[in-house]
Amino acid sequence: MKSLKELEEIRKRTLENINLRKGREGYRIVVGMATCGIAAGARPVLTSIMDEVNKLDLKNVTVAQTGCIGACRFEPMVEVYSPDGEKVTYIKMNPEKAKAMVASHIKDGKVIDDYTMTVIDGKVIDPVSE
Repeated sequence: MKSLKELEEIRKRTLENINLRKGREGYRIVVGMATCGIAAGARPVLTSIMDEVNKLDLKNVTVAQTGCIGACRFEPMVEVYSPDGEKVTYIKMNPEKAKAMVASHIKDGKVIDDYTMTVIDGKVIDPVSE
């Protein structure tokens, strides 16, 4: 590195590579990694998602972390944003559910309703399967 200009170019390229908006062409998977999520097992869920995306050689998929999603009792939580902007929130995830979610939702386009957050009359209903 020879100058501040060169450093700024490196910074710009790096930010472009990690910019979440870049993933809008495909699916964006966001895992809640606040203290509550980590305590509930979000780290193995995140690892499982990344491993499955790589194993299935899925393209145009961005996997990212975020802080608190806001419903700690449903952690680990995973939000999936489709290319058209639709969001699906998966709750009480574990590594096995995460692998199934990637294979079904991301690869085949089929949401696994049993793992998702359902709101009826303003109340969140727990998923049937644990």
